[in-house]
Amino acid sequence: MNYLDYFKELCAIPHGSGNTRAISDYVAAFARTHALRYIQDEAGNVIIFKEASAGREQDPGVMIQGHLDMVTVKDPDCDIDFLRDPLTLETDGDFLYAKGTSLGGDDGIAVAMALAILDSEISHPRLECVFTVDEEVGMLGAAALNMSPLSSRYLLNMDSEDEGVLTVSCAGGARVSFDFPITREKTVGEGLKVTLSGLTGGHSGVEIHKNRTNAILMLLDILRELSLQVSFRISDIHGGSADNAIPSSCQAVIVTEEAEHAVHLLNDIALRLLAPVREKEPGAALLCEASALPEAMITSGVQNALLGFAAELPNGVIAMNKEMEDMVETSSNLGTIQMDSDKIRLVCAPRSASDTEKDDLIRTFMSLAQTHGAIASVSGEYPGWPLRKESRLVPLMSEIYEKMYGKKPEVVAIHAGLECGIFSQHMPDLDIVSYGPDLFDIHSPKERLSLSSAERTWKYTEEILKQIH
Repeated sequence: MNYLDYFKELCAIPHGSGNTRAISDYVAAFARTHALRYIQDEAGNVIIFKEASAGREQDPGVMIQGHLDMVTVKDPDCDIDFLRDPLTLETDGDFLYAKGTSLGGDDGIAVAMALAILDSEISHPRLECVFTVDEEVGMLGAAALNMSPLSSRYLLNMDSEDEGVLTVSCAGGARVSFDFPITREKTVGEGLKVTLSGLTGGHSGVEIHKNRTNAILMLLDILRELSLQVSFRISDIHGGSADNAIPSSCQAVIVTEEAEHAVHLLNDIALRLLAPVREKEPGAALLCEASALPEAMITSGVQNALLGFAAELPNGVIAMNKEMEDMVETSSNLGTIQMDSDKIRLVCAPRSASDTEKDDLIRTFMSLAQTHGAIASVSGEYPGWPLRKESRLVPLMSEIYEKMYGKKPEVVAIHAGLECGIFSQHMPDLDIVSYGPDLFDIHSPKERLSLSSAERTWKYTEEILKQIH
């Protein structure tokens, strides 16, 4: 089977973050079918070993690595169940995409290519193919992985989304959750459902510099302006899909005794606030419609605390790198907001190439939470990946790419987090490069893979394995 065949099989298996057992078992079954030694740990990580081709036994080993989970994002009108349903794949010219949902090319294409390599007769050194789980929710799989069985000298991480770009360093990050404890009061008035949708969204690392609108913060801005003119209470609010995805939609249910006036004001506020947004994100729209009257709503104190907190929350680009032009140094993304019976939870993903700046930003979050009565907690911290100045892999991969495609690849550090930092921390002598085919609008329903770029990346990978030594 070729890599696209494997990718299609992967897309038929639900594999959102936290739901990776089936895809982990699929990879383990692949190893058994092909009589390859493998390790599958309790977390669901899988390592598959393949001995070197004849004549390559003395060459240093190569690790090929990607993650099994995907960010599951869908259009508001898409009824797919990410826990049970396969993705619906379609093509449009050079692009492969999933109808109404994210594609999971990040990082399914890496998994598919690794499986195809293991299933091929390509000349290669000893291979260690490492498939990790739950990368998208804090690199939990890589953090739990026992790396003692690994002995490779080189690591090809295939979790980048721009062909012709070799990534050699990345930022570290964390997840910060804010819980607003709530109590509810009896509902009086009429229910209104307010939905902000049609925003572009995207990856909160590699696309944070594009200043795309955060749907959660925009809807809270709109509600805060409304609160200056009309009395209302929130009874439900939810938006976003993952802390590392810029949210493209958010919805709230409010209760007010001035429903008609509130709708008029909401439309006016949205017209004003969304006008500059629509210049870059033309699909942005606010919809107000009647809702069944909820049984209860949150107190005014909690609502005011939430709206005040959102107004002060650092989001987007915080600082640019002083040494590398156009490189983000520090950022944060408010990725999700959810409400249940006893709390409203918001989750942010701070990132920085500087551990000091990351820690300073987290302290700012903690102070802000305390000021507004929220309970903050930090989890999923992961290290940055420092630049390796003496790399043998970078010049080799650069030379191969230039000979194949007539131009030098770009060598960059990125603001997104990669599992390379964890591998580098545990295996400091590992020579690492991250690369991949062109993927657009990842972590969003507009995600698509360039098929021609994927084919060039496949041939490039074949040539790397043939020449690496």
